[in-house]
Amino acid sequence: MKLVMVGSGYVGLVSGACFADFGHQVTCVDKDAAKIAALKEGVIPIYEPGLDKLVAAGSQAGRLTFTTDLAPAVAGADAVFIAVGTPSRRGDGHADMVYVHAATREIATALRGFTVIVNKSTVPVGTGDEVERLVREANPQAEFAVVSNPEFLREGAAIDDFKRPDRVVIGGHDERALAVMREIYRPLALGRSPLIEMSRRGAELTKYAGNAFLATKITFINEIADLCERVGADVQEVARGIGLDNRIGTKFLHAGPGYGGSCFPKDTLALLKTADDFASPLRIVEAVVAVNDRRKRAMGRKVIEAMGGDVRGKTIALLGLAFKPNTDDMRDAPSIAIIQTLQDAGASVHAFDPKSMEQAQAVLNAVTYFTDPYAAMAGADALVIATEWDEFRALDLPRIRSLLKAPVVVDLRNIYPRDVMEAQGFAYTAVGR
Repeated sequence: MKLVMVGSGYVGLVSGACFADFGHQVTCVDKDAAKIAALKEGVIPIYEPGLDKLVAAGSQAGRLTFTTDLAPAVAGADAVFIAVGTPSRRGDGHADMVYVHAATREIATALRGFTVIVNKSTVPVGTGDEVERLVREANPQAEFAVVSNPEFLREGAAIDDFKRPDRVVIGGHDERALAVMREIYRPLALGRSPLIEMSRRGAELTKYAGNAFLATKITFINEIADLCERVGADVQEVARGIGLDNRIGTKFLHAGPGYGGSCFPKDTLALLKTADDFASPLRIVEAVVAVNDRRKRAMGRKVIEAMGGDVRGKTIALLGLAFKPNTDDMRDAPSIAIIQTLQDAGASVHAFDPKSMEQAQAVLNAVTYFTDPYAAMAGADALVIATEWDEFRALDLPRIRSLLKAPVVVDLRNIYPRDVMEAQGFAYTAVGR
């Protein structure tokens, strides 16, 4: 089928490359001419494992193309996916729909024949209705249907998530549109992945509700971790004890410095604003947002406490800047608030991350970056592990001990056993243990 992906960011590029790999003809459209030029040369603007090879394969096969010219791409397309950003709107936290609305108007004028317009962006409930209204306003003669098809991609594992999904949610009521969507996702039928059809508003809400629930699990186990520290329990044991109950599950029960990234922070805020608009407050989600915001700076204070309560004039080596491993995404990363808390207390920060240091420089000031984790530790007064990259799981502990001025390690991701660290002579601090 002929598909158009409007927006070549994280969701649009991953989705477009995977659809092309399924055998569809995909055109990715973006207004950023420099990004499109780079993609044509095989340069990927984001870090996602395997994406470079997938894009190269699709391009070489002629099934994946890139352009800044939307109109000819949309003309004759079977489906046009809107995959533009919906960041939190400054001032009130609502999802900013300016890019979705702009893309909709441009798509509307280019439609030729029956076309399915697919909302792939994460959008508030009722957006499908507004997209439909805007298209009819701009092109009254257009033959189209609007469906919701939210993405459920984890950064760092997006390709596998797309090709082997837990579910594919399709929201709409037009039978012609649903038939097109079934055909688009037909290659997944071999894996017996459930295609779930529901109302458009139900699909829109499913995305937000799912992310809010996962954010709640993270925040819950983080608060349990704090209690574990007070009562002398180990949060990893508690998490395993509750996670093996299949009604709860083991995922998202890893205590740490709080959630970040491109989805959970903005989506929980947007869901709260939608709830307020419909006079149906979500008190649990309100608490999740408030607790998570406070936790990030609290982790900075945890480091200060581990260093005796005073870090003025001291140097701290921090490993891991991205909000999670296998991505370069710095959006709402806990490391930002941790570093700012340490700097506010008078400390200097030496940092290393395998992929996100370039992005970090745009959001952090007065941080010294190193291209090697051990170089970042040399002469530091303490080591902090803020992101659980695999390469941090087997560090040379005697070497670290020799590089640090003081043997202080604060492991905010619980990747090392306490007995091992203490046997090496470290003053070891973890989360909830």
